[in-house]
Amino acid sequence: METLEKKYPLLDNINSPADLKKLDVEQLPQLCDELRSFIINSLATNPGHLGSSLGAIDIIVAVHYVIDSPKDKFLFDVGHQAYAHKILTGRRDAFKTNRQHGGLSGFPTPEESEYDAFIAGHASNSISAGLGLSVAQRNKPKEERSRVVSLIGDGAMSGGLAFEGLNNAASTDNDLIIVLNDNHMAIDPAKGGMSQYLLDITTSKTYNSLRYKLYKLLRKIGIVDEKSKNKIQRATNRIKSILSRQQSNIFESLSIRYFGPVDGHDVKTLVRIFNEIKDYKGPRVVHCVTTKGKGYEPAEKSATIWHAPGKFDPQTGERIKEDCSAPLAPKYQDVFGETLLQLARKNDKIVGVTPAMPSGSSLSIMMKEMPKRCFDVGIAEGHAVTFSAGMAKGGLQPFCVIYSTFLQRAYDNVIHDVAILNLPVVICVDRAGIVGHDGTTHHGYFDMTSLRSIPNITIAAPMNEIELRNMMYTAQLPGKGTFVIRYPRGRGEFCNDDWKTAPMEELPIGKGVKIKDGEDIAVLSIGTAGNDAAKAIAEVEKNTGKQIAHYDMRFLKPIDEELLKEVAARYSKIVTVEEGMRDGGLGSAVIEKLADWKISKDVVRIGYPDKFIGQGEISELKADTRTDFRAIADEITKLIESL
Repeated sequence: METLEKKYPLLDNINSPADLKKLDVEQLPQLCDELRSFIINSLATNPGHLGSSLGAIDIIVAVHYVIDSPKDKFLFDVGHQAYAHKILTGRRDAFKTNRQHGGLSGFPTPEESEYDAFIAGHASNSISAGLGLSVAQRNKPKEERSRVVSLIGDGAMSGGLAFEGLNNAASTDNDLIIVLNDNHMAIDPAKGGMSQYLLDITTSKTYNSLRYKLYKLLRKIGIVDEKSKNKIQRATNRIKSILSRQQSNIFESLSIRYFGPVDGHDVKTLVRIFNEIKDYKGPRVVHCVTTKGKGYEPAEKSATIWHAPGKFDPQTGERIKEDCSAPLAPKYQDVFGETLLQLARKNDKIVGVTPAMPSGSSLSIMMKEMPKRCFDVGIAEGHAVTFSAGMAKGGLQPFCVIYSTFLQRAYDNVIHDVAILNLPVVICVDRAGIVGHDGTTHHGYFDMTSLRSIPNITIAAPMNEIELRNMMYTAQLPGKGTFVIRYPRGRGEFCNDDWKTAPMEELPIGKGVKIKDGEDIAVLSIGTAGNDAAKAIAEVEKNTGKQIAHYDMRFLKPIDEELLKEVAARYSKIVTVEEGMRDGGLGSAVIEKLADWKISKDVVRIGYPDKFIGQGEISELKADTRTDFRAIADEITKLIESL
């Protein structure tokens, strides 16, 4: 494949968009090919988001060729489209550190580069943020004003925030350029009416040009002005509908000028279009139809797999799998998926809901067997929760599975639509804790702290696969109300299939268990952090000869008060360990209870510090934040030495 040759005669000389502008427009297709080759070869050994970035290359090249970045602002939506942008803006040589500890972030962030106009980790924010930046230009002298371009795509148009931004853009004085990268995909194929609508949309580029010329003529002779512009646009939309026997599209109906659909891989045509519209007044949309994984056949054929494929052979397209010479424990997401299917076979009220993550969450396991009982609602986390609430109110038992970092977007829905009524919705919080290379915008360590303050919610976290299954079984039993189960990214503890056949049992709500007895010091852990705690305890006991007690709390809310009173009566020093924020989590809950009981104890809390954490291997990030087993062992040792 020609695009895989490691020869970059054009790209090697581009260190900024200013260098890009030195090229003739006829050279841009070659540059796009070189960028594809560069990204493919880079990600083959340093994994990242491949498919989305390949699909957006031509758009990114065309935008940077036309606008004057960084003076002009270029925003991204779902930032895994942005690799070509990073490479063209002075980060080509550093791209080998992409998503690595201490290296480039996998997503655009202004903290990394002046060319990154806004942060872009979660979907659907680019229109709202871009609108804000565009409105801010009104306060600047004309010569200092910037163009603002928001690139939205990869399923992000299904998010409610995108529509809120469009609605406001239609009624606010702004010159925002919205580029819709329409590849009919998120990670999985895009779902919902908006996706189908974009498939069907058509319009005439000639009509757009004629309409704008007519508007300029009418304004010149004084028939229309800025106040009446929207009325004229709506009128011409109606005329168009009559002539073409088609309804005007959603953008035109909002009085937002629409151009397209256009071939999002025809870079020369894109340059022409962006040049034509860059100085138009008012908001406008350029609808680009693209192919996810464009230019790399394996990624084009299997877009979901090649969204983030891991390491692979760039020549053959063969993915390099994990070393399976030793038995591997199952992934927690797969334990969830297999268990949900087992429960659903016996409980016909169970339904599954996910916001655009059926494969990532393994809801796809149940979806294959019971497609009518599973719902992929698109990138719409708030809707996923409220939709689940409605089904629960109607007598069903929803399991709503959402990544922790995305559950943040549905906080009000959890409170207002689920918890107030104590509806039986099971919210399965996947990717809880540190997630690794996706970094700051994707870590999931806020959920315990944020959810703990909400009444009517049970919050549970399993230490292993068996506990996860038992918590899921317990949550779907009658009378359990709103039930949150959080579990991490990655693999569990048991390198066999015994978890699949072990009978599931009901757990007493709000009750922890003693793992081992000890003297003087007690370690209280919740979730899979208990495994690091157990490892640390074993090392300290070996080195010191001391016996340290270990309790698996299982439930953050309600917390096991009986267990805490036992610990307070027996131990002078307590260590709490959790995979969440140190402030407001398990450690804080323990201290609060002790304070309520007017008991004074030496409590050491181990959790994530009050700061945002970057990207890297999970082991590296835990070491940085002093939350790994070594740090736990050090804290226990210090307490022993202080006895």
